[in-house]
Amino acid sequence: MGEELKPFVDWNWCAENAGRIVLADTRWYLDGSSGKEAYESGHLPDAVFIDLDQWLSRPASLEAGRNPLPDPEIFAQGMREAGISDADTVVAYDDAGGVIAARLVWMLRSTGHSAAILNGGMAAYPGELTAQTPAPRTGVFSAQAWPEHLLSDISEVSDGKYTVIDARNRDRFDGLQDPVDPRPGHVPGAVNVPCRENLASTGHLIQELQVRANFERAGVLSAGNTVSYCGSGVTACHILLAMEHVGMGQGKLFVGGWSQYSRANDRPVARTSPVV
Repeated sequence: MGEELKPFVDWNWCAENAGRIVLADTRWYLDGSSGKEAYESGHLPDAVFIDLDQWLSRPASLEAGRNPLPDPEIFAQGMREAGISDADTVVAYDDAGGVIAARLVWMLRSTGHSAAILNGGMAAYPGELTAQTPAPRTGVFSAQAWPEHLLSDISEVSDGKYTVIDARNRDRFDGLQDPVDPRPGHVPGAVNVPCRENLASTGHLIQELQVRANFERAGVLSAGNTVSYCGSGVTACHILLAMEHVGMGQGKLFVGGWSQYSRANDRPVARTSPVV
């Protein structure tokens, strides 16, 4: 497919490369609604479904957060069962502007595979959805260790050596509310670049200069020496991929995110809004 694939591709690119890419439906919902049921009711033709809870994370724990990275062999098994092989190019989509699909794309790209987010998600597809699932096939996908240089832990987000980016919506960062975690607020010293503020109303990534401006307003000029987190290492991947897409380089992912940090009661919490 020529030059190295950027983290976001549009539907026209997908159409031009039909037959040479694997479409992956990654719909997942924080409220517990079933992404699989959403897929079965209608998805892009030939797309396979990738279950985030089953294949892209291991069970939640107090120590590791809500969506820790899975064992590499579990991830590889999920890819194989979806018919994905090492040499495939995967384009992942969701119905949330790619903020969920980013998890799969980051996992694939971080282990040397070719993958991108469908810019605009499902809404970018101009045709009719289908309930017909593709014929089962088994891929050839190798398990690889998660790259340590692209991962961060709870101690690193606390030691002041990194620029820490919180990808959650501003109300959660400010500590106004938190629907899923015990202590509202954010990691002290973190800056807020909500991943959804990098999206237009259509779900497409905004212009590259605007993406850069969103980071620059938070004091982030480069992805170097940055750590991205969110609630549990899902939408934080969108921040990392957005920075890479606009040429800012690669940052690190704190997978445990706020779901891990907020449960570590020995760690201080910051709130932009006063406690009431």
